[in-house]
Amino acid sequence: MKSFRIGGIHPKENKFSAGAAIQQADIPATVAIPLAHYIGNPSEAIVKRGDTVKVGQQIGAGSGFISANVHASVSGKVRKIDVQLDATGYRRPAVFIEVEGDEWLETIDRTPDIVRGCSLGKEEIIQKIQDAGIVGLGGATFPAHVKLMPPPGKKAEYLIINGVECEPYLTCDHRLMMEHGEEILIGTTILMKALGVDKAIVGIENNKPDAIEHLTRLATTFLGITIQPLKVQYPQGGEKQLIDAVLRRQVPSGKIPIEIGAVVFNVATTFAVYEAVQKNKPMIDRVMTITGKDAPNASNYRVRLGTYLSHVVEQAGGIPEGTGKIVGGGPMMGRSLMNLDVPMAKGSAGVLFMRDEESIRKPSQNCIRCAKCVSVCPMGLEPYLLMAYCERNMWDELESNRTMDCIECGSCNYTCPSHRPLLDYIRFGKSTVGNIIRNRNNK
Repeated sequence: MKSFRIGGIHPKENKFSAGAAIQQADIPATVAIPLAHYIGNPSEAIVKRGDTVKVGQQIGAGSGFISANVHASVSGKVRKIDVQLDATGYRRPAVFIEVEGDEWLETIDRTPDIVRGCSLGKEEIIQKIQDAGIVGLGGATFPAHVKLMPPPGKKAEYLIINGVECEPYLTCDHRLMMEHGEEILIGTTILMKALGVDKAIVGIENNKPDAIEHLTRLATTFLGITIQPLKVQYPQGGEKQLIDAVLRRQVPSGKIPIEIGAVVFNVATTFAVYEAVQKNKPMIDRVMTITGKDAPNASNYRVRLGTYLSHVVEQAGGIPEGTGKIVGGGPMMGRSLMNLDVPMAKGSAGVLFMRDEESIRKPSQNCIRCAKCVSVCPMGLEPYLLMAYCERNMWDELESNRTMDCIECGSCNYTCPSHRPLLDYIRFGKSTVGNIIRNRNNK
């Protein structure tokens, strides 16, 4: 069974909501739609207080090449444009809308009919994706149209669709594949056309046999699309690890996948591409997982962007008794939430309730030089060394030892017998080194 070749771990999967059909989350009374919830420049508000908007109407314009448009997820009146605390703990600009009914733009096709054929050319497809504000929904939230415009001299050979969903607990991608498999494959053909490639591979870990079987059957009517089962191994959902698994090609340090002829999109992003190109629907919602060992109703919900997470959690049965920590995302790469009064963003894949005993960090002890963190690092780094450099403010050494290659998967933390906060230090080091590099390049 195929898998990536460097490092990796196998944490408990805990996919409690894998069999739970996607439910539509209730529309709240008020939303706070972030203007900066993706990698790149924040969008600029193009509405003002008192404006009336419809579902799907553009309210934020992307600023610069690496940026994305933002659209109203509800209909109603713009109450204000202000800052709002987000899941990272920072205050970001947002458009606050008081909901009045549910009136959609007439151009959006809301019928359940599946539209297979696409007569648009490459440039038209890319423009529709850009207009719709689509970003990567696998975690990085990189603007999708940028990936479809390779640098001069670079050409894609393969499109890889990421259906791995290796993060424990999360099942939103699994349910999308089960309930919208045909639309995902149509979205794949659209992306193939935009990239000018004739081969696409959908990678799915073999703990989702129903999704593998379902998409394999559907793919028989789609030319050039292969469904590739993969061994369960975290973090196979990382694009560099997935490329290694399916193509046996490794992306060089500091480079991006197009350097070796590959472009990777998540299945949720691919579904959003289908909706944008075939249904004229901009990115106004996404599917997320509400879960935990004691969650009263572990399930998957389609949620309008800007909806406060507290609203969705209440619909899912509330916070379970004995919860010690609430995580935005999964347990490996997610981050603790200060509270649930933060808005649903394009990158919000889930809310995880962790029990008291699971949420307590054990005391950090001295490194015993066991090298477990080195053996599991999927990027071939030395996490113990990077932490030591960070503790001593040795930024040049951090950079030369490839700290910017870290994908922040948490495998080092998971395996460390001394419970050292390796990832916390490396994240801080990456941030510092990244700033140093940007300042150096701007001189």
